[in-house]
Amino acid sequence: MAHTPRKRFGQNFLHDHTIIYNIISSIQAKPDQHWVEIGPGQGALTEPLLKQGVRLEVVELDRDLVVLLREKFKQYSNLQIHSADALRFDFSSLAGEGKKLRVIGNLPYNISTPLMFHLLDNASCIEDMHFMLQKEVVDRICAAPGSKKYGRLSVMMQYYCATELLFDVPPESFDPAPKVMSAIVRLVPHRQPPVAVNDIAKLNRVVTQAFSQRRKTLRNSLKKLIAEEEIAALGIDPTLRAENISLAEFASLSNLLQDDSCGTPGSV
Repeated sequence: MAHTPRKRFGQNFLHDHTIIYNIISSIQAKPDQHWVEIGPGQGALTEPLLKQGVRLEVVELDRDLVVLLREKFKQYSNLQIHSADALRFDFSSLAGEGKKLRVIGNLPYNISTPLMFHLLDNASCIEDMHFMLQKEVVDRICAAPGSKKYGRLSVMMQYYCATELLFDVPPESFDPAPKVMSAIVRLVPHRQPPVAVNDIAKLNRVVTQAFSQRRKTLRNSLKKLIAEEEIAALGIDPTLRAENISLAEFASLSNLLQDDSCGTPGSV
């Protein structure tokens, strides 16, 4: 059964067998594990995962692909297909007692960030996540302070997860070929937050405000939230820019906030 990729769903189907092999080798799936695949497409990763003997749930929005997948993998008893929008799907409903989910997906670029934060709302039931994303996004997720790529996404994702760029994936690995390089990222939710944050919404507010005008110093970008003297009292130089501030320092800044009218992490 042929399927024409649909631009409105951001469909770019992986077909490079070397890349597929590298992904499967990197994730080390085991038969006793419970996996969730988001956006399985035509099943390039679905099939090797099923052959590993894992319990696999896939979430697919395109109903035509759901029909294709049900027909293609009808012989597998270890597969359950959910015809649903991943952005609205309750992933916690899949987790069993004491068995965390492992998540994988080739995420549409246009929804990748809100989808990752939606998953992190259920981080307590997730062991790890492996995603194919636009390389620029992966670089931002994994960036360290001092880098031009370091920003709101870096700080907020690193609050929730240990992040690791595994390898790049060229455009020709897909049909149709996207106009950008892709990459595989590994995200492992922290069992305990790496820094002490009183209110995650306040952390998001400070980080968002600090990076809203990257060229401004902290004393200027945060002046409506935190006084320069308060910043200095934390041992943070108020003349630094946001890109030079670590997660731990952003956490300390956010803990100064008294105002409860804060944004949400998903707005990153």
